[in-house]
Amino acid sequence: MKSFLTIDLQKCTGCRNCELACSAEHTKSFNPRRSRIQILKDEVRNLLVPMVCLQCEDPLCEQACPNGAISYNEKGVLVVDSEVCIGCMNCVTACIYGGIEIDPKTLKAVKCDLCGGDPACIKACEYGAISLVKAKEKGLRERRKGIDIAYQTMGMKTGEVQE
Repeated sequence: MKSFLTIDLQKCTGCRNCELACSAEHTKSFNPRRSRIQILKDEVRNLLVPMVCLQCEDPLCEQACPNGAISYNEKGVLVVDSEVCIGCMNCVTACIYGGIEIDPKTLKAVKCDLCGGDPACIKACEYGAISLVKAKEKGLRERRKGIDIAYQTMGMKTGEVQE
């Protein structure tokens, strides 16, 4: 059964421990810019919006990739094959949730791969803001609720994309 991360915005403090844990896990460096989870901060409005791949049912990033570098692995997790990725950024543009980035060092697309089922970000979050949930009805409701709250926090309607 598919899994994905959900983030409780009420618990997230913006400490960025998740970003450091993620970058350490994947790049062996403590560099938030190389993390697969990003904490966006709006200092003026005092907003924190964690962004991570939602493991969409019909992923636009996968459809936008001209080389087929984004696909589901044997565990049902949507991943990027860095050997196939050409860094064209089509996937970044296609993802309306901000769940995929270009690594500033490799210039290839990176996204959450759930750390093989044991996400480093969850272990690093001392506030319990990040959870790994199964894609059954309750889990899908949690993800939808998180998406709705994130959009409302940014002052947008659900599904509305700011330009």
